[in-house]
Amino acid sequence: MGDDKNVLTPKSTFILTLFITLVVFVIDWLTGYELQFFVFYFIPIGVAGLRCAPVTAYFIAILSGISWLVSDWLSGYPFRHLSYDIWNNTIRIIAFMVLAFAFVKIKYLIEAERKLSNELKASLSEIKTLKGLLPICAVCKKIRDDNGYWQQLEQYIAMHSEAQFTHGFCRECAAKILEDAGIDSPGKKVEPEDTPRTGSIAHRL
Repeated sequence: MGDDKNVLTPKSTFILTLFITLVVFVIDWLTGYELQFFVFYFIPIGVAGLRCAPVTAYFIAILSGISWLVSDWLSGYPFRHLSYDIWNNTIRIIAFMVLAFAFVKIKYLIEAERKLSNELKASLSEIKTLKGLLPICAVCKKIRDDNGYWQQLEQYIAMHSEAQFTHGFCRECAAKILEDAGIDSPGKKVEPEDTPRTGSIAHRL
């Protein structure tokens, strides 16, 4: 969407739909019942459904049906019975209400699609993918970049992705470090030393 200053507010849109409905009503009345202008009532209903609250769209739908009825009366449309006119106008209002519901549904679907699209764009902007063959040293595990320089694995991945590293020790390496330092690992069982028996000592003596 463009600049918000150029977008009509819901109140301004409601006033606009009232004006369009009035214009269609006047044209429909002036041209008489021989020319049909009911399709033009779709315009304010569609605008209200896409740009205003649902209750506003339904109000414009009912107002359009009433405007059509009044234009028929003022044009002198020859109905054999008043009930026929009421029945026709009821059908018109129902059709306009269904049309308003359709536009409201379309509005919600567009908003949901736009929200999902923005979330997807935000997610994609945070993702960097490593592709291709990465030359890595078989001993020190350094990676050679495109310029021929060898870099630490953590440094290379951090530069080419959004990943961040935190360091620790796996169980095997922790046990090896403690063993090299002469410290028994917590999980290591200490074998008890064999203690000579008293009888054996006496026998030796």
